[in-house]
Amino acid sequence: MREDSIYFVMTARFYDGDPSNNRGGANHVSSGNAVNSDPMFRGDFQGLINKLDYIKALGFSAIWITPVVLNRSDYDFHGYHGYDFFRVDPRLESPGATYQDLINAAHDKDIKIIQDVVYNHSSRWGAKGLFTPKVFGIRDNQWTWYYDEPQEGIEYDGLQQNDAGKPYNGDLWSTKEPEGNTCRNWGIPMNSKTYNCQWPNPTSGMFPSQYYHSCWIGNWEGEDSRSCWLHEDLADFNTESKPVQDYLIEAYNRFIDMGVDGFRIDTAVHIPRVTWNRHFLPAAQERAIEKFGEKGRNFYMFGEVGAFVNDKWNRGSVNHSAQFFTWKERKDYSTNDEVAALEQYQHENNLGTANQPLSDNAFLKGNLYHEPDHSQSSGMNVIDMRMHMNFSDANNAFWNGKDSDDSFNDATYNVVYVDSHDYGPNKSSTRYTGGTAAWAENMSLMWTFRGIPTLYYGSEIEFQAGKPIDCGPTCPLATTGRAYYGNHIEGTVVASDFGQVASASGSVAQTLQHPLVKHIQRLNQIRRSIPALQKGQYSTKDVSGQMAYKRRYTDTSKGIDSYALVTVSESAVFRNIPNGTYKDAITGDVKEVTNGTLNLAVSGKGNLRVYVLDLPGNPAPGKIGETGPFLKP
Repeated sequence: MREDSIYFVMTARFYDGDPSNNRGGANHVSSGNAVNSDPMFRGDFQGLINKLDYIKALGFSAIWITPVVLNRSDYDFHGYHGYDFFRVDPRLESPGATYQDLINAAHDKDIKIIQDVVYNHSSRWGAKGLFTPKVFGIRDNQWTWYYDEPQEGIEYDGLQQNDAGKPYNGDLWSTKEPEGNTCRNWGIPMNSKTYNCQWPNPTSGMFPSQYYHSCWIGNWEGEDSRSCWLHEDLADFNTESKPVQDYLIEAYNRFIDMGVDGFRIDTAVHIPRVTWNRHFLPAAQERAIEKFGEKGRNFYMFGEVGAFVNDKWNRGSVNHSAQFFTWKERKDYSTNDEVAALEQYQHENNLGTANQPLSDNAFLKGNLYHEPDHSQSSGMNVIDMRMHMNFSDANNAFWNGKDSDDSFNDATYNVVYVDSHDYGPNKSSTRYTGGTAAWAENMSLMWTFRGIPTLYYGSEIEFQAGKPIDCGPTCPLATTGRAYYGNHIEGTVVASDFGQVASASGSVAQTLQHPLVKHIQRLNQIRRSIPALQKGQYSTKDVSGQMAYKRRYTDTSKGIDSYALVTVSESAVFRNIPNGTYKDAITGDVKEVTNGTLNLAVSGKGNLRVYVLDLPGNPAPGKIGETGPFLKP
């Protein structure tokens, strides 16, 4: 995956290829979406298939899509309220545009599909096939608007709605106490309007402990963050229970079998590392290899380990820091997974930050690449939360990221982005507002520094800059960072290669003229041409400059040896480097180094110099792409 750059889309908000599967839900009118003719479920797989050439024309060779399983909540277009983990949400599919069709179409264009997955929680209505609660409900004058009359043989599928736009829920409600009921005080009134067991709740006994944890979260940095509900919409799986483990492993194996190229793991921090290392990670890795052989070893997983502070370790808690999850366990714990989780938490917490493992896998030794040691890698890679939180300024992100790299197993596998569907830098609740030049500088850093560059849909035109990223159903989606993007990519586009357009017409042709689009196209062309920028280790030793570094990647079995000197936005001096001929990928300039020193002159926010050394069998490519608004002499 390090050879790729990633384009992140919320499928339901990207492009509407089939209006027949659009659904507004019960909040369509109250949210304000109806006024804009903008149902929450609008984009779909047909839309993604239709616009694969747009994504390829930008230069991206991997697409991260939001979760695809059938969801169940009042506002579930995002995909994080899974209900049936064995079924693709029909609001995303169309005849001839199933999920399998999307995977196949992407692969036909040499584009990978990364599926967002959730192991930590289900919807508030449980998980079909594991446990779904029955709730007490009387269809009286207060509640007929919410309770559907049960219909024999009808099950929730997200598509069937009543006149008010509410999906069918008659399968949930009952006045008769269900067999095996564990909810306390079934049907007893709590007040004049509500009854016990009327609404999913972790502390009422409604969710058996074999399947779900039974508490509300209290301390986000404590052990209860792993064993309690985060929100009423997120019923927290008891992931230390074998029935839950078996259910999730079987569900996600099916998607691996379909050919997805990797998993982005939601809320990874809310499951103990020992549970990941014992069960979920090896299960996915083994299934990919079993299904696809050696190719399956490239199955890529990266976790969301939310850390919203600017220090190396998240408030001093190793168990809640991103880099912690990239490592295997260093001792044996109890065979009981629940006991082991607590043992691990206490053991690592007592060891503290000073006694965590260190790695040089991301760093050059002088000017030389060395074989990385992945023997202690867990197999989970992570979103670089520290860089993400500091991207209000690229230089700040660079120095903060670099400061943490010795504590990841291998930081060259980190996923790096500026903002997402959740947050902007510094835990901002709005989409990035730094301006075009700052965006260009951030991109120039991400595409040449270690890690896998990732862009949230629309950022290539500063889409919805400054708008609140999310406000739930309390405001129209059109006013948020999750707005529908399709209007900007209407028309046709044909990509001749990654980052190259053969033809375009309609509004998408105008979108492709945006200065950041031109910038990202060329950055993708450059990165794809220089192995050192994809998988290289790096060093800032003997380098004078703000954002300046040398990178090298060597694979003797394939005859690859790639060495590059990079400086972003400002000039830099490189000392004690190999002598030889260097060619700049930005300008085509050629410099002969005879004394181990090279001065690189560059100015302009977001501008770059990438001088590549001519090496035997690995000639420097010279100028790559066309001079653009930021990458120029």
